[in-house]
Amino acid sequence: MTIRQPAVAGTFYPDSPGDLSHMITGLLGEAKPKNLSPKALVVPHAGLIYSGPIAATAYRLLHAMAPDIRRVVLLGPSHRVPLQGLALPDCDAFATPLGQIPLDLDAMATLQSFNQVQVLDQAHAQEHSLEVQCPFLQSCLGEFKLIPIVVGDSSALSVAEVIEQLWGEQETLIIISSDLSHFHSYEEACYRDQQTAKAIEQLSSNLTGGQACGCHPLNGMLKVAQRRGMDVITLDVRNSGDTAGDKSRVVGYGAFVIQ
Repeated sequence: MTIRQPAVAGTFYPDSPGDLSHMITGLLGEAKPKNLSPKALVVPHAGLIYSGPIAATAYRLLHAMAPDIRRVVLLGPSHRVPLQGLALPDCDAFATPLGQIPLDLDAMATLQSFNQVQVLDQAHAQEHSLEVQCPFLQSCLGEFKLIPIVVGDSSALSVAEVIEQLWGEQETLIIISSDLSHFHSYEEACYRDQQTAKAIEQLSSNLTGGQACGCHPLNGMLKVAQRRGMDVITLDVRNSGDTAGDKSRVVGYGAFVIQ
């Protein structure tokens, strides 16, 4: 059995199981419950002291849905490996300090017939955009299988095709991992991120990297939402200046429900 070991434990989040569990529980406890039933969530992926409070507003919604969810499709951008198309890992499970998450190997095998999908372990080895979501999922859900996909330069249609293949029913949750604007002043980031949030609510599938670093997976999800007549609800839009950083150069974070 091949296991992807955590790459950013101890930097993006605590590497102690107790400390990590305590942190996640605290973040979820501070998030307000809402009566929503998401098919997909859009969540940020920075260090948890920065983006965790925003991500928790989305993950808090899974409490009532957890008994039904058996599979999570997790898509995020590639930060370290230049990549065309979508990449699957060559392993059987993802590990975090909270334990192991088995992968849905059967579903991943079906994706390998798609021209835009490849198996590329290097794209996953150091990638944080997927990893930082795993402790939240482990804390919010019972037993589930994961389909982790790193998305490189890809059209909205090519990503949408993969999402549609994995859509499933109530047992399948889709997570899109993306931050918003990067390294503007606090005031500039607030303006830019509010404009981006409006575009996401309007199901625009033409977002750029300047608006959202996970624009490629996000555009694909929004393309599917267009086709299926779905709605986007903004839960929270803040930035690192609001949470744990200074306000001179900030990174924007948003949490959204697609249902």
